Amino acid sequence: LVDISFISTTVPKMIVNIQTHSRVISYETCLTQMSFFILFVCMDGMLLTAMAYDRFVAICHPLCYQSIRNPRLCYILVLVSFFVSFLDSQVHNLIVLQVACFKNVEISNFFCDPSRLLKLACSDTFTNNIVLYFFGATYAFLLFSGIFFSYYKILFSILRVPSSGRMYKAFSTCGSHLAVVCIFYGTGLGVYLSSAISQSPRKDTVASVVYTVVTP
Repeated sequence: LVDISFISTTVPKMIVNIQTHSRVISYETCLTQMSFFILFVCMDGMLLTAMAYDRFVAICHPLCYQSIRNPRLCYILVLVSFFVSFLDSQVHNLIVLQVACFKNVEISNFFCDPSRLLKLACSDTFTNNIVLYFFGATYAFLLFSGIFFSYYKILFSILRVPSSGRMYKAFSTCGSHLAVVCIFYGTGLGVYLSSAISQSPRKDTVASVVYTVVTP
């Protein structure tokens, strides 16, 4: 559901733009698209972390899997993911709403991105950018730390009792998840953190397509 919602915030508008040869979007629609985009991209990141924990429990504590990963914990993880992502989305929204005017009306991407919108501001947005990147970097660091810790424990558990069958089973369980994590975080963080210094909007747009379209 999150992946479908994630891809639905950007791709339909992109298809309409291609068909009509028009890139026009209203200010209100742009802010709405940005809010939903950040909400679902954050939820995607949090659920990828929850999936890493799921694999950690399945491989390192297989006999306790059913008791640890019970439905109650799953509901809690989904609710926490939603509320934290909603909060992050609103913080980004407030940062952009503080900008009174824009000196340009052209966004160098196929969707409304907060970092791109701030680049169009008339006033100095140094403080806004600091807050924006601080929240983004902290959020990504915490999520990536959870994934790294889970896979560190998985690797340690496999190497402690080496077995080709066990290693194959672990790889088949974690392979697809690791691939998505690498693509999602590699391109997503690359675009997010390099947008402050990047002078190549085309490369950023290509990378944006990878994490907003390919990974879902």
